[in-house]
Formats: sequence, C-alpha cells, structure tokens
Amino acid sequence: MHTTPLRVGFVPGVEPDRFMRRWKSGHRDAWLELIPVPLSRQHEALTAGEVDMCFVRLPLVAAELHMVSLWEERAAVMVGSDNELSLLDEIGEEDLEAETEIPSAHLDDAAERIAVVAAGVGYTRIPLSLARLHHRKDAVSRPLRDAEPSRIALAWPRAADDPVRQEFVGVVRGRTSRSSR
Repeated sequence: MHTTPLRVGFVPGVEPDRFMRRWKSGHRDAWLELIPVPLSRQHEALTAGEVDMCFVRLPLVAAELHMVSLWEERAAVMVGSDNELSLLDEIGEEDLEAETEIPSAHLDDAAERIAVVAAGVGYTRIPLSLARLHHRKDAVSRPLRDAEPSRIALAWPRAADDPVRQEFVGVVRGRTSRSSR
C-alpha cells in the first residue's frame, strides 16, 4: 500500500480532472494530489521533488526525466473583440501582416498579454488551451491556420520510477484495470 499521496503537477491549460476521476474509480491505494505548477517552474518542480509527476508543455529537454508524449494543442491568436480579425473563423499568417504582435516576455505572461490585446492593442499567439483558460469577454481567440501545435507530455524523474507512477501513466493513456499493457 502506497501511504503517501502521488503528487501530480500540471501547467496552465492542462485540465487533469478526468485523470483524477479515472484514478479514483480504480479504487487505488494511493491518493492523488493535483498541484498547479507555473510553466516557468515545470522542470524545477520535478527535479526539486515538489511533485512526483507533472503534465508539462514541451519543449522540455531533460535526460533525467521519463517523458510520455500525450496530446497536441492547436495554436491560436487572441485579439480584442473589436479587432477586425475577430470576425474570421481562423487566422493565417497573411492576416497578421498589418497587425502588431504582443510577444511573450516570459513563460508565465499569458494573462498579461491577453489583457493588452483585450485593450485593443495588437494580437498574441498562444496555445488554444491557454486562450480558453484566460477567456475574457473583451478578447477572442481564433485558431492559427498552419501553425505548429504545442505538445503536452507527462514527465517524472527516471530515478523515482515505481509501480504507482506506472499505474498513473496507464490511467492517463486510457488503460483500465481490465486492460493489459
């Protein structure tokens, strides 16, 4: 029996609730504790032992970590709701040529950039999941046509691999107690 909780971190935009429900429905011995982790600290949270596993946004280069790639997130553009681009169903690079881009200043600035575009200044590029997380009435997101998606993975330290972590990987990958590896 695993007496300490399995601490699973997640970066903004990842919604781990469905994995928690699956974990609980399996009547497992270990408790699952979900811990929000800023994008800028995803690697540090794992290596410092603040979390046992973490849903991370790639790229994350770390030879000391196991990493299981999970899903892709579509790229989006956010603009103020009064911007002409808000009328489009999706946006291409050619649509952005006359616009001012509000670039990322640091990894955790999504909400600040969205506030700037909501005020009517330019546009910002952002994963669609972060656009949904920071949804505002005065800003809209539109899929960015032909853009590279961002990727989400589950990571954990190689030195700390154990059956409980492997069981969680199975839950995330959709394995049930009746399925085999």
